[in-house]
Amino acid sequence: MNTNYREINEQYAVWLDTLGFSNGTIYDWKYRVRDFLEWLETQSISQLNQLTQKHISQYFNYLENRPNKRRTGHLLSVSHLNHSFIAVDKLLEFLHGQGLQNAPIPTNYRLPVDKDERIRKIEILTQQEIKTLLDAIESTYPTLNFIHREQNHYQLKLIFALAYGCGLRLSECLKIRFQDVDFERKTVFVQKGKNYKDRFIPMSTGVYRELQNYVYNFRNKQKASHNRLILKYKNDLNKMLKHLQNVCENEEVKQKRLSMHVLRHSIATHLLQNGMSIENISQFLGHSSLESTQIYTHLIEK
Repeated sequence: MNTNYREINEQYAVWLDTLGFSNGTIYDWKYRVRDFLEWLETQSISQLNQLTQKHISQYFNYLENRPNKRRTGHLLSVSHLNHSFIAVDKLLEFLHGQGLQNAPIPTNYRLPVDKDERIRKIEILTQQEIKTLLDAIESTYPTLNFIHREQNHYQLKLIFALAYGCGLRLSECLKIRFQDVDFERKTVFVQKGKNYKDRFIPMSTGVYRELQNYVYNFRNKQKASHNRLILKYKNDLNKMLKHLQNVCENEEVKQKRLSMHVLRHSIATHLLQNGMSIENISQFLGHSSLESTQIYTHLIEK
């Protein structure tokens, strides 16, 4: 990618940050815009003042027909495509804000989401399967020395406390700081979650006990350059869950998909099964509309 495009991509990320977008969103959109800028170079477009509405349409069409590199024989998912369309639209908005008046206008082009297909793709764990995984934590990392093994065990328990017990997104888990956990009020504060929404998550008795144990018996004793609870990096967390899954003796659990978001889907489903109202679950998850939460109702019905 040429120097000009690299600078624009960096400035775009700074602009997103000033608007209050989360670090996860900034990282994602910056990556997608980089792909767009690299595609423009293949079309001999080396300056954005050469960009036209036709180029945008051609790029969107290219994405819709591009093979999925991770899944042979498949195209990119509707969700992936729509996120790319949003990122490029935001770039166009940024360019106009920078005074490039001849830049194409944002398209607002999105593909319709097949709700039934989305429901089919959601995977959850049962409450018993969650317990099975929690019980298996102590069996992980047997070859590590005690200090490093203990650190990984604490991190795994924290993952379940935040992603399952509090229903947090991966990006939200990574941002939780000491001061966000209020043991007196038994709440966890999520600052600027998705759609810039702040929210307070009530701690269950189990989450309260787990977070107290983590903070006072482990995290307070660790030296770090930040005050966030999680010590691991983003890419490490799902790898740790995969490792936990591999040491689990339950074959059904081993065959299931396990990720931070699967834990979030699981707690939402379990709360609904246990009688919590859809409105309260929506607030708990930080959804911007009830429509996003209704998917769990359909999931249970199926």
